Amino acid sequence: MNGFYRVASCVPVLRVADPVFNTREILKRYLEADAHGCALVLFPELCVTGYTCGDLFEQRTLLEAAEKAVAELARATAGRHAILVVGTPVRLGSRLFNGAAVLGQGRLLGLPLKEYLPNYREFYEKRQFRSAREFAGETVDFAGFTAPAGMGLVFAPAEAGPRFGVELCEDMWAVVPPSTHLALGGAQILLNLSAGNELVAKAAYRRSLVTGQSARLSAIYMIAGAGVHESTSDIVFSGHAMIAFNGRLLAENPRFEREGAQLYADVKPAWCDSLRASWTSFNDTEPVRPVRVIPVPAVPPSPSLEHLSLSPTPFVPASPEHQAENCREIFAIQAAGLAKRVETVHAKRLVLGVSGGLDSTLALIACAHTTDLLGLPRSFILSVTMPGFGTTARTRSNAGALAERLDTELREIPIGPAVEQHFRDIGHNPENHNVVYENSQARERTQILMDLANAEGGLLVGTGDLSEIALGWSTYNGDHMSMYNVNCGIPKSLIRHLCAFEASVSPPEIASVLQDINDTPVSPELLPGTQQTESILGRYELHDFFLYFFLKYGETPESLRALARHAFGDAVTAEAIDEALRVFLRRFATQQFKRNACPDGPKVGTVALSPRGDWRCPSDYAFDAWLSRLP
Repeated sequence: MNGFYRVASCVPVLRVADPVFNTREILKRYLEADAHGCALVLFPELCVTGYTCGDLFEQRTLLEAAEKAVAELARATAGRHAILVVGTPVRLGSRLFNGAAVLGQGRLLGLPLKEYLPNYREFYEKRQFRSAREFAGETVDFAGFTAPAGMGLVFAPAEAGPRFGVELCEDMWAVVPPSTHLALGGAQILLNLSAGNELVAKAAYRRSLVTGQSARLSAIYMIAGAGVHESTSDIVFSGHAMIAFNGRLLAENPRFEREGAQLYADVKPAWCDSLRASWTSFNDTEPVRPVRVIPVPAVPPSPSLEHLSLSPTPFVPASPEHQAENCREIFAIQAAGLAKRVETVHAKRLVLGVSGGLDSTLALIACAHTTDLLGLPRSFILSVTMPGFGTTARTRSNAGALAERLDTELREIPIGPAVEQHFRDIGHNPENHNVVYENSQARERTQILMDLANAEGGLLVGTGDLSEIALGWSTYNGDHMSMYNVNCGIPKSLIRHLCAFEASVSPPEIASVLQDINDTPVSPELLPGTQQTESILGRYELHDFFLYFFLKYGETPESLRALARHAFGDAVTAEAIDEALRVFLRRFATQQFKRNACPDGPKVGTVALSPRGDWRCPSDYAFDAWLSRLP
């Protein structure tokens, strides 16, 4: 479905040195995953026998039983779609290897071998096993099949399936993990069959390795760890399973489960290619080790997206802890950028317009953090409220209250008389509430702020946010312009969280104003009466969602539509999503000319629209093809 594939990381119940029992348990979980629509099903290291067999690995009885188990598992995949990856010992001549049997369509498709064998502290794998570096051939005869084996195997399903590679446990902990070579060779999904024991704090470190490797390689990384039924003579295993993508944990099981675990995720391998395509360092890296591409049978796409972890607000961290941490980081970035500009131009004041809306509120908070950083009094900030034809008592009151309670200097300059004079000058009928009526107010406010900044020897701080920049929801050479825009990297959906966070750490008299501003509907307040932006454009959460996946992964209109329907569910109608998507595609294309002339401002997240860095685009490209792909 839309390029997504379902993957499973499984931890079976097992008995040490009992391949017959273990095969039944592995098969039970594999069949469940296959019936659930999985493309890849991963099991732990040496789980056919158990990892903790010790010197039993030298016994022919165990090794023959393991090979027979792999043959049985291979036969069980016949006529089924999911590829099974399971850990097994592999005897080749006088050498014993720690292998991963890749099984599908009734046969052994490949046999990646473990390269790095831990032989320190509680580990002594070199007592029984040899490194994959000692395997000199290209194929093996094992379990009744002849199949590719060794290192550097990238499995590529027929047609448009995910490319995957395999490493085993300690391989991930190596200085240069084999998965690095596999990713450079095209693998999008990296599978790790693991048997790491559990120690205090080791799970957190393992989690950081998994997420870190997925980020370093712009890859999907899966791990399945040996479970609690391994021998506990000296160490204990927890059955830790995880699925990560590009630094983010998609799924993780509770550890120490007596009944084993079955972990699912719907992933989109094409996103790996999108990230890598724009990452010059990835493509400039010379593969140190060549890979062999192994054709394997086609695998099914996800039957649904029920295991897709997709937030409707991708710019906002999911956990409250990370939200707070990110809010502090964003304020620090804003303050550092603005402080540098103040020092560089020797500004004597910070000047900004405050409206009582979200954007100017965030900009004012950023200015306050900047003066604190520079050791300047808050009176260094000149807050200017400029009521016009659509200004409400609520926003006017909040703008003044916040400016005063933050100890800034507050000036009120009504713009009505000046705009009315301008209407007379250009012959505009003030009863005609068209774009001239609205934009004249925006340009009058910018003129006032620019002139005040000149008069005060100050710096005009912009307030327009990333969402408005994407949609061109600003008046060209009006609120579109400033001398430094602290909000240019922050979307509207994130601004509410920033203001809420600031309220949570502020005195009650400031917090109450911030809370009321957060509760106020977004409006440009340029027309008399009620004027709400989201009734014109659609919900900002939708536009931010489209912007994120359009820029980060190059998603098509059809995919944006499907992803939004999945992420928002019943909270937004399909019709509202479709209409907002049309608005987004049209406005994003037609408003590029404003972005090409935008002022300086700090990048905050991975998605930004500066024409000097992240988004260089012609102002007159044809966008009809994008719109025509929507119903």
